[in-house]
Amino acid sequence: MSIPKPEKRIAEFEKMAYGMFIHWGVYSQLGQGEWIKNMKGIPDEEYDKLLETFTAKDFDADKIACLAREAGMKYITLTTRHHDGFSLYDTKELGDYNSLHTPAGRDLVREFTDACRRHGIVPFFYHTTLDWHNPDFNGNFDAYLEYLRRSVEILCTNYGKIGGFWFDGNWSRPDADWKLDELYGTIRRYQPDAMIINNTGLSARGATGHPEIDSVTFEQGLPHPIDREGAPKYVSGEMCFTLNDHWAYGQNDYNYKSPADLIKTLCRCRKAGANLLLNIGPDGDGGVPEIMSGILKVIGRWIEQTGGAIYDGKPCGIAGAGEDFGLKTEDGRVYLFFFDLPIVGNESVTVDTSKVGPRAFAGVHDKVRAVRWLDNGRELAFAQDADTGLLGIQPTGYPYGSNMVVRVAELLF
Repeated sequence: MSIPKPEKRIAEFEKMAYGMFIHWGVYSQLGQGEWIKNMKGIPDEEYDKLLETFTAKDFDADKIACLAREAGMKYITLTTRHHDGFSLYDTKELGDYNSLHTPAGRDLVREFTDACRRHGIVPFFYHTTLDWHNPDFNGNFDAYLEYLRRSVEILCTNYGKIGGFWFDGNWSRPDADWKLDELYGTIRRYQPDAMIINNTGLSARGATGHPEIDSVTFEQGLPHPIDREGAPKYVSGEMCFTLNDHWAYGQNDYNYKSPADLIKTLCRCRKAGANLLLNIGPDGDGGVPEIMSGILKVIGRWIEQTGGAIYDGKPCGIAGAGEDFGLKTEDGRVYLFFFDLPIVGNESVTVDTSKVGPRAFAGVHDKVRAVRWLDNGRELAFAQDADTGLLGIQPTGYPYGSNMVVRVAELLF
């Protein structure tokens, strides 16, 4: 038994590590999430009035791409069409249920892809596979699948090189023949280097499917390491996660996750060898709420201070106690991730006054000559038994005025 070698596009995807998800459409004007049409049973004639007020006046693709870059994100996945059937791109002869036939009058996907390339971000396309608007979805499924395939073909041929396609909705008809050979074959014909991802939903996290799938999904749940022994193909993993409790804009959703929790989530994803796709929901006019951009910028500062260790490192069998773990890069660098270190300071102002005890890691067989923090370069005391692979380190606590949440050290050999 052996582990297959990842294809180039999959290896590059894994090194991107961290991306932005954007759920945005006409539904954002209602501020109640992207499923509001379905959950409230809004009829087409009422829902379609949202097109008359869709101006996208605050949608600034350059600003969003710059935010992603400042946040340390390497790619963005945009909802080009969600389940309501409305498209943010020019659907040409397929119909006019798109952003060009609204007061916005713009091809927003083109603005998005152009901005991503200007700022060094890789554009990905989310595209629904189910459709609440197109009557053929329930009336003539074969005709609908050709409409879907042709929609994807338009995206493949009109927006330059795309990092990947992120499909969502096959779970709505689990026993149907979705003609995936034709759909994925269209992508391979026009975009051979694009990742193909199809979300398996909340009930089937990490499930594999069609042989063209390049990454499995973990929606709203921490990924587990993928067992690739004897697999016909190397498949990566990606966790998609919301900043609060909704994918699209929830005007009255105040349950935002903290930067600290999200930093831990990012590290836990990398511990399992998976990417994190972290979602934002712009408001009805396309602006990104300040709290969302603020949270992302804090995480970006953490990534910068940890030297970008999350990108190139892969699981390597180095494990610590609790959640501590190690990653190794292709060129042999090893990073250790330390969770739950206390702040060291005066007892009058420091909440957690616990002492910093030694931490042990197993699986380190190469001779270590030094261990140093990435954020300040300070070296740490350590002892090693290279024969058994056991490495003991005496970490230092956070100096008063700082708390990295997860602190990263590099092993020097």
